[in-house]
Amino acid sequence: MSGILFCRTANLEAVSRFYTERIGMEVWLRQPDVVILKHGNFLLGLHQKGEPDTGGLITFFYPTHSEVDAVHRDLHELATTRPEHNGAYHIYHFFARDPEGRALEFQSFESPVPPHMGGEELIRSRRSVRRFEPRPVDGPMLERVLAACVCAPSARNSQAWHYVIVRDRQKLETLARMRGDSSAPIAAAPMAVAICADPQGTSRAAEDGCIAAYHFLLVAWLHGLGTCWIGGMDCEDVKDILGIPREHYVATITPLGFPAERPEMRPRRPIRVSSAA
Repeated sequence: MSGILFCRTANLEAVSRFYTERIGMEVWLRQPDVVILKHGNFLLGLHQKGEPDTGGLITFFYPTHSEVDAVHRDLHELATTRPEHNGAYHIYHFFARDPEGRALEFQSFESPVPPHMGGEELIRSRRSVRRFEPRPVDGPMLERVLAACVCAPSARNSQAWHYVIVRDRQKLETLARMRGDSSAPIAAAPMAVAICADPQGTSRAAEDGCIAAYHFLLVAWLHGLGTCWIGGMDCEDVKDILGIPREHYVATITPLGFPAERPEMRPRRPIRVSSAA
């Protein structure tokens, strides 16, 4: 279920430009005398109708302090406070006003929050993470991630994948040395997860394992956790270390933890489309 917060405005076009050009919102829908804007999965409707309503508080939140600081630099002339930590709510935030006087807040949470991203934002924002905070991923959060992964498709609905949780520091260090720099991120995280598939349960072990692994990467990001696909780990040494049967397929072993970085997206090639005659 979704919702829209509507506000009356006396100058629809000017206020819409403010939110799109200065805040970075997108136009989600246009209707007569109405513009509905989108920021992540937050929908803000502006309705050209008499005097603007300026009560309440519109809050935008971001993943990191640095992004809040960047917004403050862009809106410095409209800001009413400077960015600061708020210990009562465990947030980092500042306040500003839009051109019609509405109160705005820009913040980042300083503790984990429940999943909130929409599908498009999840896919566009996911990054490979190679630096992690030292704090552990607790059992309940890991269980929530794994519970969502049961929705991964598989050949003939075989569901022949399984997950191996690795927290032992010596094993993490050993796995991190298996492929040099490529596998090094495993040692930087508090834990790792091997995503595997049993060929006795499916005729498409490699495909099923990789689909399950990518589901895991997306669900982990949805919960605020970083991962990094480490390929080339389907080998006997790895399976012996983790007690995985040698006939099983290891799609990847990904580090898992709270990101200490949020890498920028690298340049993307244009989509190449062809038609079959």
